Amino acid sequence: MSYRGKAKDIKEIINAYEFLIKGIEADAQYSKDRAYGGIIRAGKGKLVESIAKSLVEIAWKDMKKDIDRLSFSKKAVKIPINRDYIDKIKSPEIKSYIKENITDYYYDLKTDIHVHIDDKFSLAIECKAYTENAMLKRILVDFTLLKQVHPDLKFALIQLESQLGGDYCELKDITYGSTSTHTLLSYFDVELNIITLLTGERKVKKPIHKHRYYKSLRESSLIKALDTIKGLLKS
Repeated sequence: MSYRGKAKDIKEIINAYEFLIKGIEADAQYSKDRAYGGIIRAGKGKLVESIAKSLVEIAWKDMKKDIDRLSFSKKAVKIPINRDYIDKIKSPEIKSYIKENITDYYYDLKTDIHVHIDDKFSLAIECKAYTENAMLKRILVDFTLLKQVHPDLKFALIQLESQLGGDYCELKDITYGSTSTHTLLSYFDVELNIITLLTGERKVKKPIHKHRYYKSLRESSLIKALDTIKGLLKS
């Protein structure tokens, strides 16, 4: 049985989506502080992050878990230098210098949402208004680096619209994906769960914040997303 407030929480997500998407055009046009395009991108990006966090919380509560065990701390992960790389450096001076200062050689990395369960980083989520394959390459690189430090980490991409090709935008029970996306995935040791919330491929000239191109966020797509997230949290 689902927890009592599940339907209400899902409705609140839909209401927030409608409020922002339908109103962001006017806000961007009348703002004097930021460029029009920047406001649109920032607004959609924050919306997807908010939806993603809400979905994680709803999924957790639906699993009858203690909400106090769940947190979203976003501390950067220190990715250490690959020791094999140092051994391949030809210059003995550079090699020696790096080894002497090895603690300084790391890369700070964080993704959009870090889901912690019992203070353990368990699920990394990247949030996008839309994703194309050029963007997916960067996401896969980031997730691959995170996996070096957290080998048991789970990974998800949550997007409003898809521009990955294939049937990612059809929200069917089985998603076959696209040839280009699967080809990219085949080169990375990352099990990426791609969650799309809106039906229909993203069209550059038909932005959803324009009234005539508006797309509804359906309860069925949120339920489908919740099922995927619950599977990730259970494991």
